[in-house]
Amino acid sequence: MEEKLTYRDAGVDIDAGNYSVKLIKDSVKATYRPEVLGDLGGFGGLFALNSGKYKEPVLVSGTDGVGTKLRLAFMLDKHDTIGQDAVAMCVNDILVQGAEPLFFLDYLAVGKLKPEQVAEVVKGVAGACKESGCALIGGETAEMSGFYPDGEYDIAGFAVGVVEKSKLITSARVREGDVLLGLPSSGVHSNGYSLVRKIVFDRKGFKGDEYIEELGRTIGEELLTPTRLYPKSCLPLIEKFDIHGMVHITGGGFYDNIPRALPEDLAVEIQADAWKMPVIFKLLQEWGNVEWREMYRTFNMGIGMVIIAGADEAEKIKAHLKSGQEVCYEIGKVVKGSHDVTIKGGVFHG
Repeated sequence: MEEKLTYRDAGVDIDAGNYSVKLIKDSVKATYRPEVLGDLGGFGGLFALNSGKYKEPVLVSGTDGVGTKLRLAFMLDKHDTIGQDAVAMCVNDILVQGAEPLFFLDYLAVGKLKPEQVAEVVKGVAGACKESGCALIGGETAEMSGFYPDGEYDIAGFAVGVVEKSKLITSARVREGDVLLGLPSSGVHSNGYSLVRKIVFDRKGFKGDEYIEELGRTIGEELLTPTRLYPKSCLPLIEKFDIHGMVHITGGGFYDNIPRALPEDLAVEIQADAWKMPVIFKLLQEWGNVEWREMYRTFNMGIGMVIIAGADEAEKIKAHLKSGQEVCYEIGKVVKGSHDVTIKGGVFHG
């Protein structure tokens, strides 16, 4: 007589899934806003939009994942920062349209469900949601035996935000003579990690635990630094000032992202020596012998968010940020052109 099979025999443990939910429940509930209805565990997340707060509310949504940065988390068995990367890549994207993040849902697919590992990842998601002011109202954890190796996973998510139609930020508002202000990144963020891994692990032969004197910590610690969350810094600016454009510097770096915020007949000139480039980017360039243009097209180079505003307004924004101990750099200007980016100065050659 053939042995009776169960779902667990096929590699899917429902009990472990239920235990994972139990471990993350408190972290998730800590993110709830007053608009959240119901509780964790339903088939859908419920959020009652406060329509009385807006005359013409526009919903803005964005979705993203973490990419191959996950490989470092697997190598170093460190999973408490990846969740912030997943949230940041989504909330920062909708922020540039002027939207306040309202809620977030995540999707976590694993090879073998390890409740403690899942809890680490989701606690990172919840912490980032709380810092961004958005509620984590649901998600999905899928155990996919035989699809992902044990110990490995993928994570993605999406965020929904709202903006008053009159405050919606689009390229139509950008004008010649506008100033570009840059807010610092926390490091490499979550883009360019295929090149990072090629340089650091293939070419240099590092394992991740090597202490790098110039960084003051291990290369693994540096590269797993989570993506900075910008809503807390930028939402008050959107509310208070006349912002013409915003850019989240992600995959494609300066050359591919900044034109997304420009009309077709305008261009941007960036002064690369306007800010101090973080050491990690200098090391990656040297170790990989990467051309500078390729660096600025792949990485954020120390600037994670760009704000575009009129010259007078830019001065007020800088003063406001300085009063709140926020670092801000004037990095360039909008000029007549063909929807492109020119980078000058500093270590840039080309």
